[in-house]
Amino acid sequence: MNALNHSQLKKIVKSALKEDLGKLGDITSKNVLLKKDKAIFHFVSREKGILCGIDVSKKVYEIINDKIKFTKLKKDGETIHKKEILAKIEGPAIDLLAGERTALNFLTHLSGISTSTSKMVKLISKTESKILCTRKTTPNLRFLEKYAILKGGGYNHRFGLYDAILIKDNHIAISGSISKALKRVKKIKNKTKIEIEVDNLKQFKEALEYSPDVVMLDNFKIKDLKKAVKINSNRVKLEASGGINSNNILKIAETGVDYISSGWLTHSSPSLDIGLDLIR
Repeated sequence: MNALNHSQLKKIVKSALKEDLGKLGDITSKNVLLKKDKAIFHFVSREKGILCGIDVSKKVYEIINDKIKFTKLKKDGETIHKKEILAKIEGPAIDLLAGERTALNFLTHLSGISTSTSKMVKLISKTESKILCTRKTTPNLRFLEKYAILKGGGYNHRFGLYDAILIKDNHIAISGSISKALKRVKKIKNKTKIEIEVDNLKQFKEALEYSPDVVMLDNFKIKDLKKAVKINSNRVKLEASGGINSNNILKIAETGVDYISSGWLTHSSPSLDIGLDLIR
């Protein structure tokens, strides 16, 4: 998913514009400005970070008015600096202002996710662990938020409930035990990846007997992560999850787990400060 699906992107952007413009459009600009008024704006970064969403912003203006000239000066995934010009837009002033907030909302939000991901990735760059996102995404924006994770140097976990099996605590409780849950899914004849979440070392040892593809070690203390890695001896992939932050991620990675998953990256990353400045 390193490239955007433009058919899906078009639907998302159209919905966002409809939310902001409604049926009447930008009634302020329409009543203050003249149709003949032209303008040129620059998208400018107010702080350093990783850019993501420039093509989404371009799509906003393509939908509003395909005669607007949108010139990209930076690409998604690139490092941007304070006061750096990211793109230039030219066209009818009313149309440019109509798309301003929608374009910036996408751009600042996605760049914030990519920036936070990049910081996490750099913190563990000397280890073999990989940063994963989760399904803790904004409804209808998962496609874009997971794209932002990739542009920040992270990796995607399962995209939805349909593309991998992840047995969590409620599944275990309802089915009766870890063993019962894994026995049932082990009957699957296709190549669907099977992962199970465990809360302690006793559960981990029980799960390991059935050789799932991945075992998620949820909220394990560092000492228990180390024990799990030793017990595992490279038999299955191990994923650390729960309470991941910049203060503990390196210690977690140094235990030897294969993956570290963080829902914070998509649901709580601060937006990157980017503005739209009038040139003339």
